[in-house]
Amino acid sequence: MQITDIKIRKTFDDGPLKAVVSLTFDAQLAVHDIKVIYANDRFFIVMPSRKNGDGTYRDIVHPINADFRVMVEEAVLAAYNEELAKAETSIAEE
Repeated sequence: MQITDIKIRKTFDDGPLKAVVSLTFDAQLAVHDIKVIYANDRFFIVMPSRKNGDGTYRDIVHPINADFRVMVEEAVLAAYNEELAKAETSIAEE
């Protein structure tokens, strides 16, 4: 399974939530609401989840193995960093 598209839907400056991302796999399956988080001096992703009746959260979609999680996380963070670089370039040009 290959990531065929990554869209940075929204970015945030304040707080630990830095971006909301959508991924497309094999040009056939989209996963929305993946979050880019900055906490404990590092960036990581959080998969889409919903709140249970007891106040806990449960992932709706998640990687089954560590290798796939690393691949997804690296791709999302690379796209996020690219988006930040574009934004900085736009600000510098203005």
